[in-house]
Amino acid sequence: MEQQALVIALVGVLGIGAQWLAWRTGWPAIVLMLAAGFLVGPVFGVMDPDAAFGDLLDPMVTIGVALILFEGGLSLDFRELRHSGEAVWRMTTIGVVVGWIAGALAGHYVAGLAVPVAVLFGGILVVTGPTVVMPLLRQSSIQQRPAAILKWEAIVNDPTGALCAVIAYEYFRKTAETPDASLFQIVPPLIGAAILAGLVGFAAAKAIAWSFPRGLVPEYLKVPVLLTTVVGVFVLSNRIEHEAGLVAVTVMGIALANMRVTSLRSIHPFKQNVAVLLVSGIFILLSASLDWQELEYLDPRQPEGLRIMLFLLALLFVVRPVTVLLSLAFSSVPWNERLFLAWIAPRGIVLVAISGLFALRLNEFGFADGNLLIGLSFAVVVATIVAHGFSIDFVAKLLKVKGDTRPGLLIVGSTPWTIALGKQLDTLKVPVTIVDQSWQRLAAARRDGLPTYHGEILNEATEHNLDLTLFQTLVAATDNEAYNALVCNEFAHEVGRDAVYQLGESAEDDDRHALPPSIRGRALFESGFGVSDVQERQEQGWVFRKTRLSGEFGFDDAKKALPPTAHMLMLVRENGQLRFFTHAARPDPQPGDTIISFTPPKAPSADERAARKGARPAAPAT
Repeated sequence: MEQQALVIALVGVLGIGAQWLAWRTGWPAIVLMLAAGFLVGPVFGVMDPDAAFGDLLDPMVTIGVALILFEGGLSLDFRELRHSGEAVWRMTTIGVVVGWIAGALAGHYVAGLAVPVAVLFGGILVVTGPTVVMPLLRQSSIQQRPAAILKWEAIVNDPTGALCAVIAYEYFRKTAETPDASLFQIVPPLIGAAILAGLVGFAAAKAIAWSFPRGLVPEYLKVPVLLTTVVGVFVLSNRIEHEAGLVAVTVMGIALANMRVTSLRSIHPFKQNVAVLLVSGIFILLSASLDWQELEYLDPRQPEGLRIMLFLLALLFVVRPVTVLLSLAFSSVPWNERLFLAWIAPRGIVLVAISGLFALRLNEFGFADGNLLIGLSFAVVVATIVAHGFSIDFVAKLLKVKGDTRPGLLIVGSTPWTIALGKQLDTLKVPVTIVDQSWQRLAAARRDGLPTYHGEILNEATEHNLDLTLFQTLVAATDNEAYNALVCNEFAHEVGRDAVYQLGESAEDDDRHALPPSIRGRALFESGFGVSDVQERQEQGWVFRKTRLSGEFGFDDAKKALPPTAHMLMLVRENGQLRFFTHAARPDPQPGDTIISFTPPKAPSADERAARKGARPAAPAT
């Protein structure tokens, strides 16, 4: 019991610690998690998941994979396919067939695997997987179409790859028992089982979509009911056919995502947290479970090790490029995006989990190469994650599929104050978009050349028509304070609670009308100016001013150069990061930062006052 508790604690600390370190350094999180698992497992022997959990380890991992695939399916909306549907269809049909054949050929002729093992492993290799693709897309700003293609391919091909492995295994098992068994006797029943599993997943999604909005499940039970249903659908479908459960949970997730169940929005933060915990935990457990004996044949000094190294190179530079280029031949996808997709194909949890499962089954039928699958699958995971994880930014820039790398600001509400702020930030090359549901209010912003989005920010369609991944900060500054709080509360889980801001409470507001701090965004300005406060000052001619700091001109000098009544709003770092002065916190200004302040109009000079009165300007003093 104590050993199991220690393993669980270590998995949590190492997994989340690796995720945090990746966030701080920009390194691929998957690489750090694999490294942490290797160190505490085969290197230092701090923990042994197999000894701690025994036979429970495999079902724990497979159920975790099922939950990850379901969560990934929830992120797939058919409206994303308007610009990438042709490519996704090709990658998940033609790409599966081409990838399976190419992977099997490389496994047999390059790695030296027996034909049955090579064919089975080639089927598994068609997977990429959301556990590795999604973290890479989250850390790297990739244009919307190639990112959507990678995401759909990863989630759809995971259960497809598992089914390919099942088909290969069942064929070789049947032919070992009945030599005259044909492919047509084996494949149709497996396809039928997959379709039946998909229908089970769809039926479960319909049941959830029907019961949740009608109040048949209380709010506090929605998450437990949903997770229990996913696990139940997975186990039931696996009873129909091995690995069909992956198909069922993926279909269930995609179906729910496209049924517009508004009550599911409230559980999005929880499901994302569950996915992060599962990905972290499973990667640590699997890498810590490795045995040195399973990796000995990877030594490039040995003949077998050299063949494995050549196989990995073939996988990176031949199998994946051939798969993508043949799949997208004569399509509308531009060549730079095709080449980018031809390089990026990291493998993850599903590859390792399925390989481990079939390695044991192949051994039962006398295929000695089955033992190689576990170590080989980890070699593929490490090679692809390291190669693609560390190169994705460079390749994206080289092929011009990199999105905007500077952090963007999303401003909700088109007012004279927000337009003036947007113009100042635009001069500093900070990406700004102003959102408003009134076309007339957006007219002034359009005249000033600012990017705009016409629509209701709280409408679910906005998530698909406006790429929110470009924005790291949100400011809600409409003339309705309660609406601003609603927007901040809704998007806190998207951009972070510490990255949503709104104007504070106006001076005339009393405690009876004050909104609870728990639902508000962070209040802008140290003074906490409210909506009416900035409107009044805007009418008085207050303006935004920018002041650049240096080693000789520091923050104190900047304050002295501004009027005494000026209010600091934010500072812009040289890398584009935004830091706001709020009622609760003040950023630490550094040389190179640019401070944006909201200041009263500059007092006119004597000549300007005289000109306004129609008098002659005063003669200069001698």
